[in-house]
Amino acid sequence: MSSSTLSPNDEYIMAAADAMLAGTLALLTGHAQCACAQQRLLMARKIRSNLYLLAQHPALPPPFRLVVQRLHGHWNGIVEQTAAGAPAPRAALLDIGLPETQLWHPAPDSVH
Repeated sequence: MSSSTLSPNDEYIMAAADAMLAGTLALLTGHAQCACAQQRLLMARKIRSNLYLLAQHPALPPPFRLVVQRLHGHWNGIVEQTAAGAPAPRAALLDIGLPETQLWHPAPDSVH
């Protein structure tokens, strides 16, 4: 009888698209929690690059690639705003008088 779940000792080789998607999700989390403008810019650039590569990846279905292509356009704007020195979204909310929301989990001091 075989099991479809992996144990901690099993080796799993991730497909290229899966690995790129997992890395991009990790970067999105880091970008959302980072307070350093320089690190946010670098992460935003890498997110934009990963989204471009995912939008071109032949292993992904066309509707998914279209969604990722639109996300790439959105992140292109974020990179341009961040590079121009626009405030981080949280800081922008505070500037216009909106209250800061609490995170479910505290943000780490750094992202490795």
